[in-house]
Amino acid sequence: MEFVSSMAVVLVIGLFIITFNLQAFEIPSSSMEDTLLIGDHVFVDRITNAPPTKWLGPVVPYRDIKRGDIVVFLSVTDPGMYIVKRIMGIPGDRIHLRDGVVYRNGEALTEPYVKKSCDGFAIPCYAPYRDNFPSVPPAYANASATPEWQLALPEHLTDGEVVVPPDSYFAMGDNRFASYDSRKTELSERAKFIGKVILHFFDETRWRRTLRMVR
Repeated sequence: MEFVSSMAVVLVIGLFIITFNLQAFEIPSSSMEDTLLIGDHVFVDRITNAPPTKWLGPVVPYRDIKRGDIVVFLSVTDPGMYIVKRIMGIPGDRIHLRDGVVYRNGEALTEPYVKKSCDGFAIPCYAPYRDNFPSVPPAYANASATPEWQLALPEHLTDGEVVVPPDSYFAMGDNRFASYDSRKTELSERAKFIGKVILHFFDETRWRRTLRMVR
């Protein structure tokens, strides 16, 4: 009974952590290569960037989202779909791209994490809207921007740059050639994910990448 009681406590604590502190994801696409590869299993911290609470505030290292953070968030256009991206701009930042180079507040960014080659992708290595955003309107570039974004984009433009509005962030994938990505985590998807982990934990795990902090 003592052993069963101890195991029950461990399971309850583990369930609490997984439910409220961490969330598991499997990377389904190449949008964050080479930082995150297809099939990588990651645990996402759900606490650090959450709105602070008074009763946990003194013991939890809360902080605001920063430039360069890799975050997982729900798609604003597809309810229930999760997307993983890198934060490029915080509220008030001015963002534009020129020939694929990101400029933030007038300065070109040095981004060693960005995928350099488009080899192996059935997409052009150069796309006007994608690589010279926002100077090329999406309506004239055969871009996959949603109709809502095409209508809203002009409201956030100042002198040819996107100004990140309050309570918003500008995010991009490290693989700029194929960066639109999302993940749907309904109950059935989670069950299939857990089953796959159990069945293929040893033969599909990339052990050299295990327990590494993603940056």
